[in-house]
Amino acid sequence: MTSIYFDLDGTLTDPKPGITRSIQYALGKLDRPIPPENELTWCIGPPLHGSLKKLLGTDELAGRALLLYRERFADIGLFENEVYPGIEDTLSTLARSGRRMFVATSKAHIYAERIIDHFKLRGYFERVFGAELDGTRSDKTDLLGHALKSMGVDPSQAMMIGDRSFDMLGARNNGMTAVGVLYGYGSEAELRDAGAHHVCATPRGVLDHIGQGCWRPDRRSSSIPPFDCDRTKKEH
Repeated sequence: MTSIYFDLDGTLTDPKPGITRSIQYALGKLDRPIPPENELTWCIGPPLHGSLKKLLGTDELAGRALLLYRERFADIGLFENEVYPGIEDTLSTLARSGRRMFVATSKAHIYAERIIDHFKLRGYFERVFGAELDGTRSDKTDLLGHALKSMGVDPSQAMMIGDRSFDMLGARNNGMTAVGVLYGYGSEAELRDAGAHHVCATPRGVLDHIGQGCWRPDRRSSSIPPFDCDRTKKEH
């Protein structure tokens, strides 16, 4: 395994305050009911337009809400965010191993680039891949296909690490290894149901999993039983 693609929200950083408060801002501007922050965490990870459509009912309203969301997010919400404990140690160790590392997020790349720079993570990544503001490549399958092709990466030697079903499905659809993390916003059931080859509880679990050479999905089957990286560590 030579290349690793990381999701951003819920995998490298915890963006809950910035995303949920910016959604609340947009809903308020549209005179719609405003759910508490904890009732909006399901919006973290998937393409935002689709989540706003679920909240508001139509593409037209979702489009208006997205513009309002960006009013706040671009200046304030972007930085209501923090790197998960253990992430920098994990990235540093992987970087020393010589593996190529990338960010692949459904967030607009202009925001993703600013977040990576703000938290001084740029040096770990060869490139940051994200969606366009018009929604192009917000689908994780399309995004990863583009990212793999752009960098000349062999999917069979690539891993996608993320916290939501979209990350697992995108990896599977591109012939990559799919590794789910449980410290973000997706449940274990969500990740396993989406085809995660492996599930890790912590950033350290990801590092231990890769370091032990546990990366061994059987690509002849789309239904191999995933297992927990930390459990594997103990059993070895």
